[in-house]
Amino acid sequence: MSLLQRLLRRSPSGTPSGAHLALDIGTEYAKALVFEYEEGGRATVTGAGRQRQGLAHMQSGTVADIPAVVRNCRAALDEAEEMSGRRAEKVVIGIAGELVKGFTTTRTIERRRPGSAVTHSELERLLEEIESDASAEAQRTITWETGLPNVDVRLVHAGVASAGIDGYAVSNPVGFQGRHLRISVFNAYAPLVHLGALESVVEQLGLELIKVVAEPYAVARSIAGEQLGQSGALFIDVGGGTTDVALVRSGSVEGTRMFALGGRAFSKSLADRLDVSFDEAERVKIEHAVGGELEDAAEVAEIIGEDIAVWAAGVELVLEEFGHEGLLPGRIELCGGGAALPEIRAALEADGFASGLPFARRPQISMMEPDAVSEINDDTGLLVDQQDVTPMALAYQAVEAAAPQEPLDAALARVLKGMRV
Repeated sequence: MSLLQRLLRRSPSGTPSGAHLALDIGTEYAKALVFEYEEGGRATVTGAGRQRQGLAHMQSGTVADIPAVVRNCRAALDEAEEMSGRRAEKVVIGIAGELVKGFTTTRTIERRRPGSAVTHSELERLLEEIESDASAEAQRTITWETGLPNVDVRLVHAGVASAGIDGYAVSNPVGFQGRHLRISVFNAYAPLVHLGALESVVEQLGLELIKVVAEPYAVARSIAGEQLGQSGALFIDVGGGTTDVALVRSGSVEGTRMFALGGRAFSKSLADRLDVSFDEAERVKIEHAVGGELEDAAEVAEIIGEDIAVWAAGVELVLEEFGHEGLLPGRIELCGGGAALPEIRAALEADGFASGLPFARRPQISMMEPDAVSEINDDTGLLVDQQDVTPMALAYQAVEAAAPQEPLDAALARVLKGMRV
């Protein structure tokens, strides 16, 4: 698309069109959704585009070649804008990768004067303690996993998960009396090099960044609270380079984890063992996923089955970690392009999988559909399967960001600004 065409997309007055962008920079594809806000806290997708990434452009969910990724994102954005007829000005972008760490930190203090009302300053002191502890924990974890000293770690996003006074849940503890004040905050952290690469992509695309959000968190938050209830769910997004897992318990996101195994690894295995090109292996994998006829179907199923066994072991490790804090929800929601492989669901439904994990009951496995994402309408008719859930969930994050801040989140924002995290 030419510069002139892009400029003509502005309104006659020269003001921005108001369209926004959700950008999912995946290992296999860069996906762009142009959407517009509506009244009532909703949004409508009016344009969608995607561009395949080269094998060397992304590595395990992280940007490996900034100029190449910018070109791919530009192609996806141009396609989405062409369809929409609107020019995107602002963007919400997803972040994934093994070193993106999301976790909830909970602190409870015993107040010396329970008969006095909780004040704003008292609340903000507790939030500052939580953020300091969370930052130190993320620094320790990422430094240990990389094996490098003094890795520069940055906060991606943060949000208050819950609050309570003497065991009673409250939306804002300020003004309440009580002895035990409890606050839980979800934080996502990533190495500066990873976050900085995404910010460079956004800058080179000429867009204004609304928010960077951990993709499993975005997927988990996109399902309406009443759909989850207090029982919660596990969300597993099988992408091209990573598998992202999010735990929702008691109505809030408790943690997110990612590990570097996804659809691209399955395709590479097929390419090596069948002695074919990567593109041919990708075609074979997709054909297998949809139940198509393949000449070497039995061998393909065997190869994929062996890889999925390794994948399932990775999921088990993540769920064992989540299980340290309590029983796991009896519901698993699958999304992502790799989730279409029948072996993925079969591995999660196998007797040996559930029996070794702290589930309260045998988990029910469901495939997420794009229409499950709250408050997002699709006017394009192109968002039809599990691989479209993540970009739609990112659009939902933009809707959340545009809504008035809750008092606790406003207090957290003031604390973070003061700490300059």
